[in-house]
Amino acid sequence: MTFRQLAYHNVLRNRRSYAAFFLASVFSVMVFFVYSMFIFHPLFKEDGLQELAVRGMFIAEIVLYVFTLFFLLYSMSAFLQARSKEFGILMHLGMTKKQLNKLIFFETIILGAVSTIAGIALGFAFSKFFFMIGREIMELESLPLYVSWKPFALTIGAFTSLFIIISFISVAFIRTKGILDLLQGYWKTEEVSNVSKVLSVLGIVLLICTYILASIVTDKTVYQLAVIIPPLATLGTYLFFTHSIHSLLNIYKRKKGVYWHKTRLVSLAEASVKLKDSAQMFFIVTIVSTVAFLTVGTLASFMSYTGDFRESNPLGLVYISFQGNEAEQEHIEGLTSQLEEKQLAYDLVPIPIKRQTSALTGNDVDIVPASQFNRLAFALDFEPVYPERGKGLFIPYSRESLKELENLTSQTTLVESGISLSIDEVYQRIMFPNHTMNVNSIVVNDEDYEAIDEPLAGYAPGESTFTYYAFAVPEWEETVTIGEKLTELMQQAIAKADFSNVNFFFENPGEDYRWFKSSFAILLFIGVMVAAVFLLAAGSFIYFKLYTGLERDRKQYLLLVRLGMTEKELGKIVNRQLIPQFFLPWAVALLHSTFAFISLQVVWDEFAELSILGEMVLVLSGFTVAQILYFFLIRWRYIAHLQAS
Repeated sequence: MTFRQLAYHNVLRNRRSYAAFFLASVFSVMVFFVYSMFIFHPLFKEDGLQELAVRGMFIAEIVLYVFTLFFLLYSMSAFLQARSKEFGILMHLGMTKKQLNKLIFFETIILGAVSTIAGIALGFAFSKFFFMIGREIMELESLPLYVSWKPFALTIGAFTSLFIIISFISVAFIRTKGILDLLQGYWKTEEVSNVSKVLSVLGIVLLICTYILASIVTDKTVYQLAVIIPPLATLGTYLFFTHSIHSLLNIYKRKKGVYWHKTRLVSLAEASVKLKDSAQMFFIVTIVSTVAFLTVGTLASFMSYTGDFRESNPLGLVYISFQGNEAEQEHIEGLTSQLEEKQLAYDLVPIPIKRQTSALTGNDVDIVPASQFNRLAFALDFEPVYPERGKGLFIPYSRESLKELENLTSQTTLVESGISLSIDEVYQRIMFPNHTMNVNSIVVNDEDYEAIDEPLAGYAPGESTFTYYAFAVPEWEETVTIGEKLTELMQQAIAKADFSNVNFFFENPGEDYRWFKSSFAILLFIGVMVAAVFLLAAGSFIYFKLYTGLERDRKQYLLLVRLGMTEKELGKIVNRQLIPQFFLPWAVALLHSTFAFISLQVVWDEFAELSILGEMVLVLSGFTVAQILYFFLIRWRYIAHLQAS
C-alpha cells in the first residue's frame, strides 16, 4: 500500500469524525464561490448598487478566506491531537517523522480537494437561487445565470493555496517527543487546579466594567468608548474562561452537601476537567459568536432605518420652483407624464410659500397657507388643520423636532408684513423632507397668509416666494427612474457648486428609498452568509473538542454502566457535561451582544431616532433557536458514539 492509498483509506475510515470539518469547509467554499459569481457577473456595472454589491462581496471573500484558514488550522490540530494514539502505533511500527508528515499532507490535500469540488458544485447548483435573491434585492430586471472560468479559477486558486498552507502547518501540531506519550493519547486524566484568584477576580471585574460602560454610553462618548470597550471585553472574556469560572466551580465544590449529591459528583468533576481544558476554545467560540451576532444585528438594524426614512419622507416626488424658472411648467408636465406612463396614481399639490422674518428670533420663517397644506394632508391621508386668524402651527422636520416643538409656545410678529402670530401647537406628522423646507416653518390661516404682502428683507417682490410642488404617490417605490434628467441637472450643479443656472430643486425620495433599502438588504444578505459560516465554525469547534476526548469518554461511559448507573442517570451526566460546553460560551456571547446593541442604539438615536429592540430580539432569538437545535443534533451523535463501544 502506498502513502497515497494509506492517506485515502485513513480519510475514509475517519469520515464520520471529519463530518463537521468537511461540512464547514464545503459551506465556506460554497459561499466564497457564490460571491465570486456575483463579482464577475457580466451585467454588473461600476455604479450604484452593483458597485456596492461587488465591493461588499469582495471584502466578505477576504474575511471568509482569513477566517476559514484559522478555522481549518484549529480543526486539523484538534483531529491530529485526537489521533495521537494512531500516530504512536505507526511510529512504533517504524514510520519516521518525515513519513508521518507526508501522510498527513496527503490526507489534508485529499480533504481539501473533495471539499473544494463539493463546495463549487453546490455553489454553482444554487447560484440561480442566489441570483434570484440578488435580483429582487437590487431590483434588477434580470440577473441570469452565466458560465465563466473566472469564479471557478478564483475559488480553486484560493482554497488550493489555503489547504496547501494548512497541510504544511498542521504537521507542526503533532507531538512526537515520545512514542509512549502518543500511545497514551491526548487527554490527561488529572484535573489541573492552578487557578489564580487575582486573575479570576480581574476577569469578572473587567466584564462588569465593560457592561457598565456599554450601558452608560452617550452620543458624546460613544466613539471614545468604542475603542476602549472591545479590548476590555476580550481580555475579560479570556480571563473569565481561563480562571474565573474555575474559581466559581471550586467554591461550589466546597459545598459537599450539594456537590456530593447522587450523580453531581461525577458529572461536575468531569465537567470541571473539560472546562479547564477547553478554556481557550470557549474563548474563541464566544468571540466568533459575538462577532456573528453583531454583524447580523447591526445590518438588520439598518433595515429599520428604511422604515424611518419612509416616515420622514412621505412625498413621492418633490419639485420646488424659484423665481425666474422658465422651465417650470415643462418640468411639471414631464413629471406628470412619466407618472402616467408608469400608470402610477398621484396627487399633485402646488403650495405657494412665502418667507418672512420672525421678530422673536430674527430667523427666516416659511409660511404655508392652511388650505393648500390640507390638500396635501388629505392626499397623504393625514389629519387636516384649521388655525384661527392670528394663530399658527409649527411644521416639524424630524421626530426630534416634533418632540422639541410639542411643549413650545411662541408669540411673534412677521417683521416685513407686521402680522402678529401666536403659535402653541405642532403638527403631529412629518409632512416635508427636512432639507426641502426651512427648519422654521409655520401653517397659518389663509387670511393671514394673504395679508403677507411684503417680500423678505433684502429681496425684491416675488424673490422670497416660491412654489413647492408636492407629489403624493401611494406606490412610493415605483417612482424609480422618474425625473432622471432633473436629477442629473441637480447632481451636476452640486458637483460644480454652481446653482446660477438652476432655478429649481428636485428630489425623488422613492429612488433614494429604493437605494437605501436595497443597499442595506445587500449588506444584510452578505452578512448573514458570512455569519452562517462563523456560527457553523463555532459549533464545529465544540464538536471537535468533544471528538478529541471521545475515546476517554467511552471508557468512562463503560465504567459507569458496569457500576450500575441507569440510562436516566447517564443521560443527566451527559447533559451536565455537554450543556456548559454548548451554552456557556453562547450565553456569554449573547450577554456581550446585548450590551453592544445598547451602545448601538445610542448611535442610531444620534442620527436616525429609531429603535432597534425588535431587530436585536429577533436576531438573538433566531440564533438561540439554531444553537438549541444544533445542541440536540450533536448530543444525539455524541451519545451514539459513546454507545458504539
